[in-house]
Amino acid sequence: MPTYAPELNPTEGVWSLLKRAMANFVATDLRGLVRIVKRKLKKIQFRPDLLNGCLA
Repeated sequence: MPTYAPELNPTEGVWSLLKRAMANFVATDLRGLVRIVKRKLKKIQFRPDLLNGCLA
């Protein structure tokens, strides 16, 4: 088994989706960054097709 296999870790898929969703956002402070991350994770949470894709 390889030492690092992102396809075996569903969390990697979620982080990849989150990074793509946040590509054009700029946060001026930490509070703004937290707000953006929470909003994007909430959108991903309610899209079961995306989450199933991370598990497949």
